[in-house]
Amino acid sequence: MVISETRAGQVLSGGEAGVRDALPVVDDPRSTAPADARELSRLFFARLRELEEGTPEYQYARNTLIELNMGLVHFGVRRFRSGAVETEDMVQVGMIGMIKAIDRFDLSREVEFVTFAMPYITGEIKRFFRDATWALHVPRRLQERRQELARAQDDLISLLGRAPRTAELAEVMQIPEKEVAEAQRAANGYHTQSLDAPIGSEGMHRADRPLSEMVGGEDPTYELIENCHALGPLLAELAPREQEILRMRFAEELTQAQIGERIGVSQMQVSRLLTRTLGRLRRQLLIDESPRV
Repeated sequence: MVISETRAGQVLSGGEAGVRDALPVVDDPRSTAPADARELSRLFFARLRELEEGTPEYQYARNTLIELNMGLVHFGVRRFRSGAVETEDMVQVGMIGMIKAIDRFDLSREVEFVTFAMPYITGEIKRFFRDATWALHVPRRLQERRQELARAQDDLISLLGRAPRTAELAEVMQIPEKEVAEAQRAANGYHTQSLDAPIGSEGMHRADRPLSEMVGGEDPTYELIENCHALGPLLAELAPREQEILRMRFAEELTQAQIGERIGVSQMQVSRLLTRTLGRLRRQLLIDESPRV
């Protein structure tokens, strides 16, 4: 993101030569003292409203105002400093807010430009953080709460000399502990890491080993455990003969013929008993959604 600027003290060409006669030439607007910058800004704002947009003199006045007030942008950026975002990126975003303020400022309102411009500057920076820097979509309320949380943590760390507890953060932020915990969880969505990113070496591990190799996958045995847990009470409701047939078939792994010999029935009868019992259990597992302990 690049903002085009015309230096106020540079040599103007052709039709721009007359600009110097209408407005004072500021050799280095960015180095102007704050008090002088305010006085010069009033002068340039008064002249800017009389000029026709698009003329060389208008561009000179507007660009000089931009350079005179760049200190406001740097001041606004300081409160948003973050290791995850380059300061220069925030400066460029803040410049957009300041330019909007310059284009909308009206001296007749008798409001200082500093007071008028800061909400525009900080608003653009906040919008940038909300829309461009979060790795995961998080509600705006929680994004703003994360900034409050970060400031409270910094203040308490300086005061206490240690990481603050949730209750201490809640007291400073004047919100319930539950909302502090919610903001802390939401803050995890600010950064993510690629599964292909290499991880540091540990022991015999290679330094270029991807993170995906260290992340666990879905264990298919969990579903088996859940099914067995749900099946237990249903088995207890079966008749003793049905329980015995299932035990011989699935625990002892006997054939239907062997089971028939033990209980004195034919293999066909054993097959029918198994089909009926297993069908009932299957239906109960699928239909009965009540919790079982």
